[in-house]
Amino acid sequence: MGVKMDRREFIEKLQRTLAGGLDSVQVAENVRYYQEYIESEIQKGNTEGAVLSQLGDPRLLAKSIIEANKHAGASYGSNQEYDEEVTEDVITEDKKFGRGYGRSIMLPGWLVMVIMTVLVVIVIGFVTSLISIFAPVIIVGLIVLLIVKIFQGSSK
Repeated sequence: MGVKMDRREFIEKLQRTLAGGLDSVQVAENVRYYQEYIESEIQKGNTEGAVLSQLGDPRLLAKSIIEANKHAGASYGSNQEYDEEVTEDVITEDKKFGRGYGRSIMLPGWLVMVIMTVLVVIVIGFVTSLISIFAPVIIVGLIVLLIVKIFQGSSK
């Protein structure tokens, strides 16, 4: 690291690079881990500069994390919509509250398809049962209307 950077810049670069290869939950977990690590090392008496120097280039660190996740099979692809606005939200939220309260769950595409298929089958079953319950009433009503129309037409 030729140019000295502060903790915020380090975390932002780490987060941006991680967002190119991990899902948003994994990005948030890794960012939180390194924020806590830096903070604990500073509380032990190390300077911020020394801790950041020990960690090295945040982009290289992020690439190593992404590579490790790919080899572990933990990466489901990148999250292209993870942008700088989220970076600021996570850092601001952590400063104010210590930790974020919101969690998002990333599901694999095949599981989403299974859930959607089950929901469609349930809805179709529900609609079919309603039709079968009300079909006799509707058919009788239509027959009565037809008979009334026939008698009205023949009486004129």
